[in-house]
Amino acid sequence: MKFTRNLLATGAIGMAALLVSGPTMTNAQDSPQYPLSIAVSGSTMMLADRELHGVWKLENGELSAYFMGSKKFRTPLNAIRCVEFDSDGKLLAGDSSTREVYRFDDEGKPVPLTDGGIGIAMDIAVNKAGDLFVSDLEIQRIMKVPKAGGKPEEVAEISGCRGLFVDKEDHLWVVSTTNDQLYRISPDGKSETIVEGRAFEFPHTVVVDDDLTAYVCDGYAKTIWKIVRDGKPEAWVKGDPLVNPVGMAIQGDTIYVVDPRALAVFEIDREGKLTTIPLKPAGSEKAAP
Repeated sequence: MKFTRNLLATGAIGMAALLVSGPTMTNAQDSPQYPLSIAVSGSTMMLADRELHGVWKLENGELSAYFMGSKKFRTPLNAIRCVEFDSDGKLLAGDSSTREVYRFDDEGKPVPLTDGGIGIAMDIAVNKAGDLFVSDLEIQRIMKVPKAGGKPEEVAEISGCRGLFVDKEDHLWVVSTTNDQLYRISPDGKSETIVEGRAFEFPHTVVVDDDLTAYVCDGYAKTIWKIVRDGKPEAWVKGDPLVNPVGMAIQGDTIYVVDPRALAVFEIDREGKLTTIPLKPAGSEKAAP
């Protein structure tokens, strides 16, 4: 079995020093406060921070502020909720304060793509053509945004829609917090229910490997669930050190989980072994549960 992240290059992230002492930072207060979402490309991780209104970049053990917005509501990334890379390796971000999805340009400036056409963007996924799928929790629908930007079009109506992922066959996977909690939508728009009923306590995100095995991040249950093809959910990784796992990404043989309560990113290998990457300076107090 080999994990892949759709449209991202595979590669291991060298974190040996990081795992021992935590990331390098210039000031202890300049560290993530509530990271909700993670995007991974090669040796680079991007983290959406809901409390500091922006994006952190973690690369080769160095943590830096990639973009920090204003605390003023209705300003870009004031209420960022998700990040993802597009088909060209550009960073995307969903922000509910401006009802927008942004693409960062070469200077690191967020450029709006929908003219305020998205309400509460909970997650973003990208298909083989480079088009964007966005789960809009405000209107309970999955919306499609052209690669270059433009007016979003409705793909499906799914109550409680949150996490999205496009697998190797270009199927869109959708996590929901309501009655049925995991869906798959084919490229021609046909929807099927993968997990019926409320199997999860509070699912946030989903990733899928090359074998079409899905992994669902469940914050309340402190669990990463594994769903093999035509199978039922099983608790794959559960409990400490997971506190409130929320965001996930997948690359190569590794799943990355960001936990805003633990203030850490967890690397999970194909056997379910978990390694911690702390997101706070060495010696700092543990994040409050």
